[in-house]
Amino acid sequence: MVQIDEHVNKSINLGKVLDDIFIISSIIFNILVGILYVTTKSGNMALVQFVGIIVLILIIPFTITLIGYIKEKEEKKIVISLVIILFYFFVEFLLDYILRIPFRDILALHIPYIIVFYIADFSMIGVTFDKNKKMGFVVLGTFFILLGCLIYRYMG
Repeated sequence: MVQIDEHVNKSINLGKVLDDIFIISSIIFNILVGILYVTTKSGNMALVQFVGIIVLILIIPFTITLIGYIKEKEEKKIVISLVIILFYFFVEFLLDYILRIPFRDILALHIPYIIVFYIADFSMIGVTFDKNKKMGFVVLGTFFILLGCLIYRYMG
């Protein structure tokens, strides 16, 4: 009986750790993308590239959470949301670092990219609300900060 209780506690603790990794990564993602928007406006392309690489490094914690959630037999909607998030990172990496296509200047590529980006970000918000309602509002708040930075980027 003790062995079963220990397994349950380890499983619960692992789930909490995975949730925390996911939530913290989502917050960092939104803040870093906001910083990308502001640094892009400033024209400091070296800083833009540096921050962009840090954003892509977030693929690691999101991959860890996906693997962990699969092992924990998490709900399908959570796993699908993580697959969508990782798909966004794949598209970003492919276009910016492998193909080196200036896709932000090509409307036919930029619009689908924007759609994938927002679906991934809404997935982050949705999963966070599912895991922790209070932190869901924090991630939502960082999303609004990201939007504020986007507006600032395009203001005269």
